[in-house]
Amino acid sequence: MTIASPVRRAILTAFLLRAGQSIGVTEFAELLWDDPPASATANIRSHLTGLRRDLDKAEPELSRRLKTHRGGQSGYGLQVDSDEFDLPEFTRAARRGRNGLLRGELESAITSLEEAITLWRGPFGQDLPPTRWFNAHVAGLNNARFDAYQDLFTSRILAGRTEMLGYRIERAVAEVPYRQRLWELLAAVHCINGDAAGALGVIERCQRLFADDLGLDLPPGVEAMRAAALNWDREQAQRLVAVHAQITGDGGCQCRTETYGLPFS
Repeated sequence: MTIASPVRRAILTAFLLRAGQSIGVTEFAELLWDDPPASATANIRSHLTGLRRDLDKAEPELSRRLKTHRGGQSGYGLQVDSDEFDLPEFTRAARRGRNGLLRGELESAITSLEEAITLWRGPFGQDLPPTRWFNAHVAGLNNARFDAYQDLFTSRILAGRTEMLGYRIERAVAEVPYRQRLWELLAAVHCINGDAAGALGVIERCQRLFADDLGLDLPPGVEAMRAAALNWDREQAQRLVAVHAQITGDGGCQCRTETYGLPFS
């Protein structure tokens, strides 16, 4: 569905993020503007009318999904089933993958996490209004996306499935360069594949980035991976990935994601 107006796209996104809930005009104004203009109410009503037209252009009578609520819950709501919207599907697949990783069921974890990642076509929220409400959702959803990436990369390393994995992690690092776990996993892949020089190069890049941009030391997990690379110790690199994921004696694990509390997008 193509909607030219950025305000209408934002309204549609708000409907989807608040699926099943009624949104009043006053609340819409607070979502779309941190400081709503005097014309906010008129603008919103006009864009809702335009959105109905856009929905019908995309599919005849689709605008019937956009309901007007009266009474105590006055406002507008969009009827969307969970299987029609990528976000609930992503959440379910990512949860299945995380639970599989927690249980040490690596192949099923990989399958579910690949399914979750495939639903993404890029970062969320690039053309949404930079308001507090939308910014919170943008940060949260992009955070969830990279949590799924980290779970996937961890599962693949522990399963010994590292083909093309270095390239995939590099792409993630390019988007969120301050996620220390990604650097640790990237160095681990090089070390496990027998490329100690490549691992040390990754660690040097990470150290320079964190020092120059943030004034911080090399993250401890990446520092530990340097010792494995210097010793050409593939098994130690694999163990460090498992330790970070808190592998337990019964084959399960509890994964953690660590950052320096920085925004992810």
